[in-house]
Amino acid sequence: MPADAAAKGMKLERYASGGAMLLRRVASGKIVSASSHLLFRATVLATLALVFLFTFHYPSLLSRSFTLSGAGAGEGGAAAHASHRSLLMSSSAASVYGGAAWEKEVRRSAKPRKDGGITVLVTGAAGFVGTHCSLALRARGDGVLGLDNFNSYYDPELKRARQRLLAGRGVLVLDADINDALLLEKLFDLVSFTHVLHLAAQAGVRYAMEAPQTYVASNVAGLVSVFEVAAKHADPQPAIVWASSSSVYGLNTDAPFSEDHRTDRPASLYAATKKAGEAIAHTYNHIYGLSITGLRFFTVYGPWGRPDMAYFFFTKSIISGEPITLFRAADGADARRDFTYIDDVVKGCLGALDTSGKSTGSKSGKKSGPAPLRVYNLGNTSPVPVTRMVAILEKLLGKKANKRIVTMPSNGDVPFTHANVSHAAHDFGYRPTTSLDAGLRHFVDWFVDYYKLKLDIPKIAKVAGAGKPSSSSKKKKKAAAAMSASS
Repeated sequence: MPADAAAKGMKLERYASGGAMLLRRVASGKIVSASSHLLFRATVLATLALVFLFTFHYPSLLSRSFTLSGAGAGEGGAAAHASHRSLLMSSSAASVYGGAAWEKEVRRSAKPRKDGGITVLVTGAAGFVGTHCSLALRARGDGVLGLDNFNSYYDPELKRARQRLLAGRGVLVLDADINDALLLEKLFDLVSFTHVLHLAAQAGVRYAMEAPQTYVASNVAGLVSVFEVAAKHADPQPAIVWASSSSVYGLNTDAPFSEDHRTDRPASLYAATKKAGEAIAHTYNHIYGLSITGLRFFTVYGPWGRPDMAYFFFTKSIISGEPITLFRAADGADARRDFTYIDDVVKGCLGALDTSGKSTGSKSGKKSGPAPLRVYNLGNTSPVPVTRMVAILEKLLGKKANKRIVTMPSNGDVPFTHANVSHAAHDFGYRPTTSLDAGLRHFVDWFVDYYKLKLDIPKIAKVAGAGKPSSSSKKKKKAAAAMSASS
C-alpha cells in the first residue's frame, strides 16, 4: 500500500463478485462531499416540515389530547393517558368554517342585546370558568361568541354538556383551536370584538411533568396567537382579559400572596408558562398598545367544575368507596388552599372586563399612547386545610373517606396558597362572599343531579343558584338540571 494512502483517505465500496469483495480507494474529500449533501437534504426536508406545521399554527404537539382515567387522577391529571387527535381534525377557517349561514350565526351570537353592551370573544368557553362567564355576560345583555377545542384532557362530554347549556342561552361555541390564526382573523373580520376573555389553556400542575409540550403549545403559543390577531388584525383593537394563575407565586413564602410579591421562582412548568404569559403580555402592551389584564385564579371550584380538581374527584372517590390521597408538607402541616367559589370568580372576571380600558394601537403599528397593563389576584382570602374540605364532603355525602396521607412530593404542588385581593377590591369592587361549606353544598347538589345518582345520603337542602352556573331563576334551574351525564 502506498505511503500517501493515509493522506488521501480511503473509502470502501463493496462489489459482490462470486462472494469476493473488491476494495476501491477514493479521495476522502468525496466522503465529506457526499455526507454534506445528505445532511443538507435532510435539513431542508426537516425545515420544510416545520414551516408547514407552524404556517398553520399547529405544532405537532397540539395533535395530542388527554383523558383522565377514573378518580385516581391527581389535580394535575397524574393518571391521564394520551390519545391522539389528527392535525387535520382541528378547525381550519378556510376549510371548515364559512358560508352565509355560518357567518349569520356568528354575528347573531356576538351581537349585544342591550344598548352599551360589550362584544366578547371567550376562548375556552366550554371550560369551567369559561362557561360560567359566558352565561353571566349573556344574562346581562352582552354579545358573546365562544371558542373551544374540546380536547380530552378531561371528559369531553362534560364540555359538550356545557356547550349545549350555552346554546340554550343563545351563545355559540365554535369547535376550534386558538392556534388557528386563519380562523381568528376571519372572526375578527366578521365581528368588531370590544373585548377578548382568554381562558383557553392547558390546565393542571402535575400533568406538566408528563406532557410538557402541550403546556407550551397552549399556554405560550396559544396566548401569542390571540395577542397577534388582536394587535395586528383587529381594527379597532380589543381589550384583553386573560387567565394567569396563582401558581406563578411558586416558592413564595410571604403571605398573603400579593401582586407585589416576586414571581420568579415557579414550582412547576405550568406555573412557568403562566409566568411567561405575563412577560409576553408586557411585551404586547408595550409594543402594540394592547390593553391587557391578567387574572391570577386561586383554586376555583363549584358546579360544572373540572374532574381533575381534588374536590371533584374526591367526591367521586368517596361515593365509590375508593381511597383518596391527602398531602402534608415536610413539616407535617396539612396542605391548605384558598378555595374560591365560581360565582365570586365570575364577578371578578366581569369586573376586570368592565374596567379594562381601551387599547391604543392600530393595524398600522402606531399607538396613540400607553395602554392599561394590569394583573390581579382573584381568591377567597381564607386558606382552608384540604382535610377540612374532605370533612365537609364527608358530611354532605354521608360517607367517610378512605384517606391515605403522604408527604407532598416535589412535583409542582405548593404547601399553601393565600390571596391578597386588595387591588381587585379597590379597582373593581371584587369581594368574595361564598364560604367553602356553602360552595361545596352547591357543588354536591349539582354533582348528584348531573350524574343522576341514587344514593342513600343526607338530604341536601336546595339553595338558590345551586347546580347551575351563576343563575337563580327557575327557568335556568330546570335547564341546568336537564344537563345530565346521559344527555
